[in-house]
Amino acid sequence: MFRHKGRPAAPYTVSEGEAGGIPHYRQEVPKANPLLDPILTWYAANARDLPWRASGATAWSILVSEIMLQQTPVARVLPVWAEWMERWPTPAALAAEPPGEAVRHWGRLGYPRRALNLHACARAIVDRHGGEVPSDHAALLALPGVGEYTAAAVASFAFKGRHAVLDTNVRRVLARAVSGEEYPPKATTAAERALAASLLPGPEDAPVWAVAVMELGALVCTARTARCAECPISDLCAWRLAGKPAYDGPARKGQSYAGTDRQCRGRLLAVLRQAHGPVPKAALDAVWGDAPQRERALDGLVADGLAEVLEDGTYRLPL
Repeated sequence: MFRHKGRPAAPYTVSEGEAGGIPHYRQEVPKANPLLDPILTWYAANARDLPWRASGATAWSILVSEIMLQQTPVARVLPVWAEWMERWPTPAALAAEPPGEAVRHWGRLGYPRRALNLHACARAIVDRHGGEVPSDHAALLALPGVGEYTAAAVASFAFKGRHAVLDTNVRRVLARAVSGEEYPPKATTAAERALAASLLPGPEDAPVWAVAVMELGALVCTARTARCAECPISDLCAWRLAGKPAYDGPARKGQSYAGTDRQCRGRLLAVLRQAHGPVPKAALDAVWGDAPQRERALDGLVADGLAEVLEDGTYRLPL
């Protein structure tokens, strides 16, 4: 597991790359990051013992965890991740299976297109990189389904790279502690990327800094409740020192699930996952009463590559 070792080195400033706006970094005059030591000290004492943080975790296991953890709590990911790593311990093992098996074993994690992305990612790793997860940030970013956050996280956590890792938790901590705002903007901005880059410590501490800020946001500086009494940087937090001004941006709407197309798709996909062969249309009709919504959801599954319709009108997971 990542631990705090040593002192911060010089931060880097950010400049936009020529392609894709990916940040590049150049070293400048050292500037102290007062958040660094208290957050790393807190993390050393409070970090959760998660298997993808273990010293023996492979780059593949870390990549799988990062994709599974997108919009999904750790408690739900843990058993599915463990099953995946036992069944598919390498990219080659997953790449050898049909994509439908990835969808089947995704279980109830939600957003099942992530399963297809992981399968496509495994095949790309085998085809382009000899079955080894690449360490280069640009090569990671070129993999199917891997975006800016995931590429930075894998390069940092698996290969000890020095990257600004901006997930929802990190963005919220920096918004409160540095910018004095209760919540960050809905979408990541260039200003946030520049701020995160300016706070990066040197190569030795950068990977643990990334995961430590993330952990602080997940456990203490949460979206629903900021537990300032437990926070190691409460005396430095701009938002707390300003009196915790209320968020005044666009309305933050909670995601509903009951009765939505997402729930309908989940019910239909559960039938397909439980079957080990083609499923008659009647079996799918039986799990959702709203026929127009059911047909729309089923068409969406087929369009997204999560299901296939055969000539006899039956359905199955993709081969």
